[in-house]
Amino acid sequence: MNIPFLDNWRKQRTAAEEGVWSDPEGVTQLLSECELLRTRAQRAGVVLGDTPVSLEALDQLLPGWRDDPEELPWLANDAGLYLGTVIVRTVSGAHWQPGPEGRPIVVMPSGREVDVVSFGHEWADTGAPQLSQVYAEAAEV
Repeated sequence: MNIPFLDNWRKQRTAAEEGVWSDPEGVTQLLSECELLRTRAQRAGVVLGDTPVSLEALDQLLPGWRDDPEELPWLANDAGLYLGTVIVRTVSGAHWQPGPEGRPIVVMPSGREVDVVSFGHEWADTGAPQLSQVYAEAAEV
């Protein structure tokens, strides 16, 4: 079925999305907010300084969020975005890009794509793989 106004809408939407992704530092700043995760970490005495060491500290937190089915998906998403933030800020050449279904992924200098949001959900749900482990594997050359 050909519906002209839908075709125009899709083209405008795609152009707008591409414009957002064309500012790598802006995207990194936006995706690094992770407010829920940062608040939870701060309450537990963990400072998130966008470093691999902070990922190790997150791995040691008691997973109280698993008791709250409403908070779990939000915290899991934040965990993935925070993991991606650490990778992008510490691995030269790593950058954000839209992945499947528009979800942000990290592309490594080698071209390898890391679905950090999926890893964040696995970590929040089960504790494995640890965020620091995912970082170490992604950062390997």
